[in-house]
This record gives sequence, C-alpha cells and structure tokens, in this order.
Amino acid sequence: MPMSTATTSGSRWTGYAGLLAGFLLLFFLFRDIDLSASLALVASVGWASPLVLVPWGMLNLLETLGWRRVFPPGTRRIPFSSLFNLQLISETVSMSVPAGIAVGEPLRPFFCARVLGIGYPAGVASVIVRRLVLGLSQGLYTVLGAAAGFGFLQGGAAGLAGFGALGWIMILSGAAVAVVFGILLLALLEGGAASGLHRFLMAVPFRRLRERLLEKEKAFHQTDRELESFRAGGMPGIAVSVCYYTLSWAMLAVESYLVLRLLGADLSFSSVLAIDVSVTLLRTAVFFIPAGLGLQDAGFLFFFRAAAMPDAIVTGGAFVLLKRLREVLWYAAGYLLFYRYGKRFLPGEFPSGTAGTRGGTS
Repeated sequence: MPMSTATTSGSRWTGYAGLLAGFLLLFFLFRDIDLSASLALVASVGWASPLVLVPWGMLNLLETLGWRRVFPPGTRRIPFSSLFNLQLISETVSMSVPAGIAVGEPLRPFFCARVLGIGYPAGVASVIVRRLVLGLSQGLYTVLGAAAGFGFLQGGAAGLAGFGALGWIMILSGAAVAVVFGILLLALLEGGAASGLHRFLMAVPFRRLRERLLEKEKAFHQTDRELESFRAGGMPGIAVSVCYYTLSWAMLAVESYLVLRLLGADLSFSSVLAIDVSVTLLRTAVFFIPAGLGLQDAGFLFFFRAAAMPDAIVTGGAFVLLKRLREVLWYAAGYLLFYRYGKRFLPGEFPSGTAGTRGGTS
C-alpha cells in the first residue's frame, strides 16, 4: 500500500473513531439534561435567534482577511468574495467530517488553482503559513483570554476541577503554543523545508510513490522559493495576519456570550472568554473528533456549573442546542458552496497557466 493511501486510511479510521466517541459523549451528556426544558428555552429566544449566526460569519470574514495576507509577495490581488467562499468551504469540511483537517486543508490550494488561477506552490505556501499563523494566534488568544478571566479560572472553575492553578495552566499552555508555532514559522521561512520533506519521502521504499515524487520535485523547490520570498517583504503581512486570526478566535467567545445573553444568563464577558479559551484549547487537542462533538459540550456545562449559573443544566442544554444549530446552518451553506464550486471546477483539466504561475484572476 502506498504511503499516501495508508496515511489517508489511518486518518479516516481515526476520524470515524473520534466521531463515534463524540456521539457517545453527546448521548451521555443529554441523558442528564431536561431536553424539553432546554428546547423551551431555545424557543423563547424567538426572532433574535438569527443573531447567533453573525459571529461565525465574522470569524470567517476575519480568517479570509488573514489568509489573504499570507499569500507570497508578488501574488496579484485576490478577489475577496471568492476567497471567502473557499475559506467557508474548507472550514466546513475541516470541522464537520472525520479527520476533516486532512481533507479541508488540501482543498485550499486545490481550489486556489482551479478558481483563482494561483499556482500550487504559491497556494501550498499560503496554506502552510496560514496553519502556523493560526496556531500562533490561538496561543496568543489563550494567553489573553486566560489573563482576562484569571480570577474565574483560579476561583470557581479551579475549585470544581479540584486544583487551584487552572488560570496559570491556561496561560502557560497558551504561551507554549504561541512559542512553538512562532519558532516553526520562522524556521519554515528560512527555506528548505519543502525540499527536505521531498528528500525524506524519497527514502520511503515505495516505487510508485518515488516516481510520483520525482515528477513533482520541481514543485517542492518552487514552494521553498515561495516561502523564502516572505523574508523579502512578507513579514508585515504575516504580522497583520496574526492580528486578524487572533480576532477571529475571539469571535468564538463573542458567540458564546451572545448565546448566553439571549438565553437570559448573566455571565461577565471576561468569564465567558476564559471558558471559551479553555474549551477551544481542549477541542483543538482532540482534533480527531469532528467539531469537538460531545467533549466541547461537556466542557461548557462543566464551566457553567463552576460559574454557579442558575439552572446551569437547562441553560447549558439550550446553549449547546443553539451552538450546534448554528453549525448545522453554516455548514449547510458551506456544503452548498462546495457543491457549486465542485460542479463547476472539478471536471476537466486545470485552467491554462495555473500550474506554475503565481498570478490570480480579478
């Protein structure tokens, strides 16, 4: 079995196991929730419920602005609306299917080539830098959020968890994530990473894989050149991108705060921010469970109890239902776009001039 097939198969089965674990967690979670009371609370939101959709839209808008900043210098101006659509498609796939990141991230350079006419080396370079910027910004977001809600994490939340250093743990964890991804980003831009990967893969004793790699050797070297080009003028764009992505992470806390306010819960924004950075870091750690199914929901309920929220179980159940409803609606929009773009761009050959160029269409 070629390595690529084995890796894909392994990721797929890991994803299926994560999906099963998520459904089991969700089942046990809702077994202890008065579902009828939670549904009644959701229904009481009424006409204001569409507001729940806004923060996720803002998140994708900010991520699109951030992604646009990490295309290699020299890439022509990229249409924002098209890039936003590609962002929504890839984010939907990454978040909603087993081992989705392994599918959703490769879609980005693929559709950049098919839809925007951007060559694969430039598209791949943008996606690699984007992933590292995303990790760096999550670390910064975790530090800022944990610092803002430090009193809450050290108080009620730490007491319920059984230890009194939760605030420090979150701050140090966020700092560690930011440092690791920052170092990886700087090392990547020094050049040679893609060529090094090519040499490593060439040592794998699979003839068909080696033949394929030899055909693509030039593209690996081109990707290195695209990455190295950031040192000649792309660093300010990366810095701006970090800001955009940090703000996009914050939209998750804005969404949680908005949902709680709509449900009548009275938690300070700093407490909600601290809860969100903790749950988000946990969800990232269990990336093989699509959308943190079950585990994310249990995490929110744990912190709501720690905050001594009145009717924490009923309100928490309604909170989970509204958050998941938002996901269903936005993911449906993402898959509709996927169908539209797939129907248009998947058949046939690449448009002329996309294989080795860095340009884009306007």
